[in-house]
Amino acid sequence: MDFRSFATGFADPVAIVNTGDDRLFVVQQRGLIRILDLEGNVSETPFLDLSGIVSQSGSETGLLGLAFHPEYYENGYFFVNYTRASDGSTVVSRFSADKNNPDLANRESEIQLLTVNQPYSNHNGGQLLFGPDGYLYIALGDGGSGGDPQNRAQTRTSFLGKLLRIDVDVEDETGYGIPPDNPFVNDETALDEIWAWGLRNPWRNSFDRLTGDFWIADVGQNIREEINFQPAGSTGGENYGWRCYEGNKPYNQSDCLEAENYVFPVFEYAHQGSGCTGSVTGGFVYRGALFSELFGVYIFTDYCTGNIFTIIQTP
Repeated sequence: MDFRSFATGFADPVAIVNTGDDRLFVVQQRGLIRILDLEGNVSETPFLDLSGIVSQSGSETGLLGLAFHPEYYENGYFFVNYTRASDGSTVVSRFSADKNNPDLANRESEIQLLTVNQPYSNHNGGQLLFGPDGYLYIALGDGGSGGDPQNRAQTRTSFLGKLLRIDVDVEDETGYGIPPDNPFVNDETALDEIWAWGLRNPWRNSFDRLTGDFWIADVGQNIREEINFQPAGSTGGENYGWRCYEGNKPYNQSDCLEAENYVFPVFEYAHQGSGCTGSVTGGFVYRGALFSELFGVYIFTDYCTGNIFTIIQTP
């Protein structure tokens, strides 16, 4: 596979998002969103500058996610996930584009939808995605430290270690609505927003734009990295196993259920070497036309090793 440089000049880029036109929006961890055109030119003026309120410390904090509303060209709404500098909390907010300049956001338009206390500075997750159903999916890590010491990923009254699913087009006192078919609606033992649970740090995830399948890359502890899979049409509620399991391997079995209660990864791999030995970064199922041999292949990489992996689904 041949790689070439397309654009330079970014500090800590963590995401690239498209709105359906020729612009690419590059998210920089320390609070900037920059626009990149198809010639590789970077805008001098940021689309949005949140550097004054976004955490500037910690390797896993900062501006971590961006998603444009499916009807962005009608309503101008987009959503960001960032770590707040004042207290380290995760904040999911809605902003609006500037009505007079499509290359600028209205900095004063912020409406905070969700604020989640983070007990530690790592495992913030950060991915925001609109699913094929039009709902906003929010990925949150287990709150950090190591080994999920408070067992938050397996605690359904905590947002941490979860995938959340909310309706941003139905506003109540929280600023959003709960999809009526969320798996734990009206369950007093769980939060209504939870879509799936048992995750350690689902840093990067994606929907297959053809099938609607959901691919969830969950960063492991010390031994295994994993890719989880939720088929299109799932009714949600999957428990992906952390901290009871790291990949397919038992990790901390205290207060855990039998194995059949968990959904195990479709792919896992072992850490390599010493130092930074493994940290999965989820990718995408290729649905382009340029490389026909890759059509339908899930492509992802590892932050530590730089290895690139592919997964081919079997019928």
